[in-house]
Amino acid sequence: MDVVNLVGIVAALFIVISLSEPLAEWSQLPYTVVLAIIGTLIGTGAAYLAQYGQSVTELAPAVEIFEFSIRANVFMYVLLPTLLFQVALGLNLRRMAEDWVPILVMAVVAVVLATFAIGLALQPFTALSLVACLMLGAIVATTDPSAVVSIFRNIAAPQRLARIVEGESLLNDAAAIALFGFFLSFVMLGVPNPTLQDALVGFPTLIFGGAATGWFFGRICLGVLSWLGRFPLAQISLSVALPYVTYLVADQGLGVSGVIAVVMAGMTLNYLGPGRLAPTNWTNLREVWDVLAHWAGALIFLLAALLVPRLLGDVRLYDLLLIGVVVVAATVARLFMLYLVLPLLTALRLSPRVDRPYRVAIMWGGLRGAVTLALALAVSENFRVPADVKRDVGILATGFTLFTLLVQGTTLRWVISLLGLDKLAPIDRALSNQVIAVALQNVREEVAETAKNHDLTRDIVRSEAKRFAERLDSAMQKAEIADDIPDRDRITLGLVALAGRERDMILEAFHEQLISARLAEQMLADADRLIERTRTGGREEYRAAGRMSLAQGREYRFANLLHNRMRLSGLLESLTADRFEILLNLRLILRDLHGYIDTKIRRIHGRRVADLLHELVKRRETETQVALEGLRLQYPGYAEEIERRYLRRTSLRLEEREYDVLFADGIIGMELHTTLKQELAFKRRSVEERPPLDLAVQKTELVRQFPLFAEMDDAGRQQLASTLRTRYVQPGEILMRKGDTPREVCFIASGAVEFETAGQKFRLGRGEMFGQLSLLSRQMRRTQATAISHTTLLVLDEIRFRRLLKRNDKLRAAVIESARRRGLDVAALQL
Repeated sequence: MDVVNLVGIVAALFIVISLSEPLAEWSQLPYTVVLAIIGTLIGTGAAYLAQYGQSVTELAPAVEIFEFSIRANVFMYVLLPTLLFQVALGLNLRRMAEDWVPILVMAVVAVVLATFAIGLALQPFTALSLVACLMLGAIVATTDPSAVVSIFRNIAAPQRLARIVEGESLLNDAAAIALFGFFLSFVMLGVPNPTLQDALVGFPTLIFGGAATGWFFGRICLGVLSWLGRFPLAQISLSVALPYVTYLVADQGLGVSGVIAVVMAGMTLNYLGPGRLAPTNWTNLREVWDVLAHWAGALIFLLAALLVPRLLGDVRLYDLLLIGVVVVAATVARLFMLYLVLPLLTALRLSPRVDRPYRVAIMWGGLRGAVTLALALAVSENFRVPADVKRDVGILATGFTLFTLLVQGTTLRWVISLLGLDKLAPIDRALSNQVIAVALQNVREEVAETAKNHDLTRDIVRSEAKRFAERLDSAMQKAEIADDIPDRDRITLGLVALAGRERDMILEAFHEQLISARLAEQMLADADRLIERTRTGGREEYRAAGRMSLAQGREYRFANLLHNRMRLSGLLESLTADRFEILLNLRLILRDLHGYIDTKIRRIHGRRVADLLHELVKRRETETQVALEGLRLQYPGYAEEIERRYLRRTSLRLEEREYDVLFADGIIGMELHTTLKQELAFKRRSVEERPPLDLAVQKTELVRQFPLFAEMDDAGRQQLASTLRTRYVQPGEILMRKGDTPREVCFIASGAVEFETAGQKFRLGRGEMFGQLSLLSRQMRRTQATAISHTTLLVLDEIRFRRLLKRNDKLRAAVIESARRRGLDVAALQL
């Protein structure tokens, strides 16, 4: 085939892709199903022309165009890495981390279960070996949930449910391809069968080796992307190369899973990229990848569908029975996961509760597609696979795929409608009537003002006003009928709207470059959690989710552990700086939400609900301010640096906006506008650099604020700071137990500690110390100390404390006074 025909074919495929979306909307069919149908029709036409074209001379050019070879390598090495990488790049990893158990179980366990269910069910009905049947099971075990996920988004299904289904699809592709490769080695002739030891060692190596390879190349790419910060097009070009290099090195060079390597590389870039790339560059990169993945996904379905006539070329009547066996076995395996495993995960609080209609939709929406056909094609092209295995795998995999696409795919929307998932809930329907009434009132006022300003014909204005008044009266009557929405439901709806507005404000701050992409994603993940939990649990879940966004998570606790035990402070410095910036931005956003309540929510839900929402937002403001003040005490001066950086970012954004307005009004020309924007970009690069948080410098400042060390000179305080060890503790952490041997003294830099001695409790706060009496008296501790808030301690060991005690009279006096308050004999202390 010459280049002209190849270019023509590529152009024709893209024309088909462009027309498939409107066709899918018109036919109410999933987009992938439309692509598969068109591809199958084109493939059938190609097969017909290939057979009869030589006798019909006028069709000879068309025959030449259609006689092109589509091999499995096109899918595995060209299209699949692009699709997998974009999905991994677009995942909300912070939210998916909360649901890693159900995602992993629904992906890996479901694939393994479907593989063995299909293989064991099929083996009695066919002459294929059990291993060949299991290979077929692995081929058809992977699902493509794009249709059901898109429908879930259109019907406002729970985001957590859609996220689990999407995460499952990404991982079950990797698991199915890995299983396929394992069973294929048993089926191929002339290749020694793996032993049990090979399986136990080789399969984990395949998985974890791929993950390590993807992480390695992802980190290297991130380093180069940071270096290319001033060249956004170069960054995009390098990101396009990343999945292909990763796949080739993993699959061909190291012999590990290329699919898992690509997924891990995408997830690495997804998690760390927003913090390394400028916000605009990161946004552009994501948009380019969205387009590439759209093309790759469409081409995969379209080209795979072209293979259908080739794979079904030798189908027989008995094969239909075998396809039915595969369909039944796959359905039973899916039902087992949805009705036994998933409820078990819900009972263990590891997965959200999935109502029966959604489970039916997930089961019926488990379509098979391009990956299944590509793996079947790989078997048919492998010269080491026996001919009977090639034939049966090709026919059964293709027939099962066609069944899911043409039967389940074409009826999916009908099933969704039958389940009632496309209908508004009664409370939403009632609310919509009130929203329409309020909106029409606003529209009437604005239309009247417009007619007055433009001096329109009075007769036309009067007739239109009459027609509009009839519509408004009808809307008001419906709103009055629906005015019996309970306050509890109104509060929930108001809080959901409030959380949605909070999410929009985070996006606005990101687009105005007031916060980085990495922190914006973290704040958006918290806002999504706020929306989801409020929908399910109302006011109490709103408050719980708000407190959860302020809590220090597992990563923060791990960073504290590294700092306290191993003196490694890099991770803690980074996370603490992030926490400072997030809390400052969250406080500003919460303050602005009060205006949204007064201007929007009050008109819909009334004054009583609005007042309650004000109170709930004020509570979150207070909790945020408390957390921020705690950080201010721990790291004095750093919050002011973050606020100064925020003001500088804001001023630059407002300055840029003014230049844009002047340019749009024609006051300044293109050359001047470009020059001014370039100067702003140079200034913004310096502002984007966040001030470093040096824990050593902060420790010196904490020592300076201690009254006990106020009389020391700067050199003495710096020397003391170098000997002190900073320890960060969480609320509820036990700092000192009864019966412990005293070895150190702690100074409370921030927070509070509660002590229990002989059934009595007392508390110490900032500027006080503990542990000195038992250490000096050389007695076993008779007190238990517990942190009651986030606390920063400055810890000094016994030798250094005794040295400090000898040269600091004020400290010595404080020790004696504390002994007298406790009723201890000062002479017994070894001062």
